[in-house]
Amino acid sequence: MLIVGTVPYNTKSTSRAFDAYFHYWEKENIAQIFSNTKKPCKGHCETLFQITDHRVLQRWMGKEVDTGVIYHYDELETEWKDNDLELGDAKAEAAYKFGGKHTPLTHLLRGILWRKKFWCTEKLNQWLDDFKPECVFLAFSDDYFIPQIAMYVAKRYNVPIVSCIGDDYYFNVEKTLNPIYHLYKTTYKNLIDKVLAWPGSAIYISDKIRDKYNLEFGLDGETVYLTSTVQRKPFSVINKDCPVITYFGNIGMGRNNSLNDIGYALGKINPEYMLEVYSNEKDEQVYSVFKDNRNVKYMGSVPYTQVQKRMAESDITVIVEGFDEKDINLSRYSLSTKAADALASGASILTYGSLESGIIEYMQSTDAAMVCTDKTKLADSIAQLISNQELQKKYYKQAIVMTREHHNLQASCMTSENVVAKAIQHMK
Repeated sequence: MLIVGTVPYNTKSTSRAFDAYFHYWEKENIAQIFSNTKKPCKGHCETLFQITDHRVLQRWMGKEVDTGVIYHYDELETEWKDNDLELGDAKAEAAYKFGGKHTPLTHLLRGILWRKKFWCTEKLNQWLDDFKPECVFLAFSDDYFIPQIAMYVAKRYNVPIVSCIGDDYYFNVEKTLNPIYHLYKTTYKNLIDKVLAWPGSAIYISDKIRDKYNLEFGLDGETVYLTSTVQRKPFSVINKDCPVITYFGNIGMGRNNSLNDIGYALGKINPEYMLEVYSNEKDEQVYSVFKDNRNVKYMGSVPYTQVQKRMAESDITVIVEGFDEKDINLSRYSLSTKAADALASGASILTYGSLESGIIEYMQSTDAAMVCTDKTKLADSIAQLISNQELQKKYYKQAIVMTREHHNLQASCMTSENVVAKAIQHMK
């Protein structure tokens, strides 16, 4: 299996979702091509091939640099210590920050930058020949080059593509007159049409996105729920005097504003209540919304081991999404690792956001969390959760049921393997 995706497996990013698919695979049977600038850490792959914007740009500028770097499992660290880009160059750092904004212009510019002659090298082809992929696992991306590389490999070896679809990059179309946006969206959708027309299948993060893509593209993909390594703590009632209330994860896409709402609601209930926010976010514009909120403490980034430890100490763990239309459009089908972690933790779960967001709708369907979709009812919802011990017990028991039924590592891995095996069989 050759994974083609932006980020290799690590516990500090959404790529830790790979564990739900590949936990039981032999390392020699998995490899990955990726574009993230950091040196990978130990994961599911025996070997990885890194191609970065920075090195491709250097080739554009006429420098004789190797665009590809090969890594092997034994030489890698156990985990990422931080999210530093490891570029060692201020100009390159600035360029990556610009490119990381994911605007139509940056996507088009990257599409021009990633010319096939720069990434499709003899070194890459030899690495691929040595590995001999039997299937391509495409971790969906909103850039051109990841799907393009997946198509190249699939055609070269006449193997299927199993697309891993967790975000709705295809159907989510903004209402805008911006010609650059429409140029990007049209060319991107044309590329994805070719990818999904190629023999193969798909793995989805939720039933909601599965039904949409299977129907539109005639696929027979399956939902594989994400899993968690968080250890469930024994039931305990919420400490009313000084509850530990935590949020772990991305604070973009309006989540920062929703977390702010929770902070102000906590202040109304008890001025001493505090929401701890842990995130890798480095953009001050995003986390500065908390600076005037005395009931939110921005803690920054911590290793996943500490995330697990603090979650085990939490009375309440929080899941949020934004309320703006543009944020809802991006999160409509999302079901992140946060749901699996929260349900596995044993903490009480507070979920706040628009019901149109995938994870909010999902958490409501579990009946294992306090779900609030209305800012005016937020303080009452939190107060009820903190004061009602019977409700806390009910949610705790139901979270066990949902973890067993949906977020089961063996079941998720078995479903993934079946999808891959069927896709390979159909190509023979």
